[in-house]
Amino acid sequence: MGEGSKIRVLIAKPGLDGHERGAHVVVYGLRDEGFEVIYTGIRQSPAQIVSAAVQEDVDVVGLSILSGAHISLTKKVMQGLKAKGADDILVTVGGIIPEEDKKTLKKMGVEGVFTSGAKIKDIAAFIRAKLRESS
Repeated sequence: MGEGSKIRVLIAKPGLDGHERGAHVVVYGLRDEGFEVIYTGIRQSPAQIVSAAVQEDVDVVGLSILSGAHISLTKKVMQGLKAKGADDILVTVGGIIPEEDKKTLKKMGVEGVFTSGAKIKDIAAFIRAKLRESS
């Protein structure tokens, strides 16, 4: 991410979950915050998400998962990013995530977990701070 360039974020809905209202809120909210946002749409496989993240050269991957399969889907995305040498991409997960699963996701390398009701300004501030730390 060069000085003055926009932060590039890929928002993805892995798995069979077809509910995308929350993802849309995040997509439009982060655009309003000045981010460049790519939305892959619903029912994406982890491999499709990894491929899109690498092709689009994003700084952040935000997974939106409401299906309950957040652990297995996130694990596959994290493994895919590592296999492609893209494990420097910041990964966040949003959706319906039980409190006890947040620790598991963080151990996998997920930097941020945002549940229903998270404020867009807080998500944007988190991403900016994390990317500053890593640059």
